[in-house]
Amino acid sequence: MSEKKQESFTVTDRRLFTADGEVRQDISEEQVSTSTPPPVASNSGSSPLGAPPEHEGPIPPAPTAAEQQTQADAYRKSSRDLDSRVEQSGHSAKELEMTFERFMASLYMSAMLQLGLMQEEGGQPRLDLIGARQTIDTLSLLSEKTKGNLTSAEANFLQNVLYELRMAYVEVTNALSRPPQAPATAAAKR
Repeated sequence: MSEKKQESFTVTDRRLFTADGEVRQDISEEQVSTSTPPPVASNSGSSPLGAPPEHEGPIPPAPTAAEQQTQADAYRKSSRDLDSRVEQSGHSAKELEMTFERFMASLYMSAMLQLGLMQEEGGQPRLDLIGARQTIDTLSLLSEKTKGNLTSAEANFLQNVLYELRMAYVEVTNALSRPPQAPATAAAKR
């Protein structure tokens, strides 16, 4: 019988930060300064990696007023260029204008896709209940935060969207929780 040759190898941990986001003690400052910073925790209660908010990393500084102005000017110029191309193609640039109703309609369509009640043309319906719930909760949050700042038409549109989506969510989740039923043809043969 032949003997198995045992191979050895060394594992080197190259991570710069601990699970808590702290710089590892055995890493030099030079290595840290030339590397990517750890993920910054969101203000929503947990980081993308699931760390609690008390372990948040440093928040990058906000852009200066000059940087913001430069960026805003570049954005407006780019938007004007796109509008010009749209107008040259025979369409109205007003079709691209974002309104509150279009924003709500976009979230509505997203939730309907997530609930599997709509699908992309030629595609199969896909169900994402957690995504649908988050989209509905986002609309609810917007309703709360914009209370008193919307026109009556906008407020009515938002309430109708929320009503329809909540009802659709309840119908889908109830349908999923019901046990499968026997085919109707078997009952008809009796």
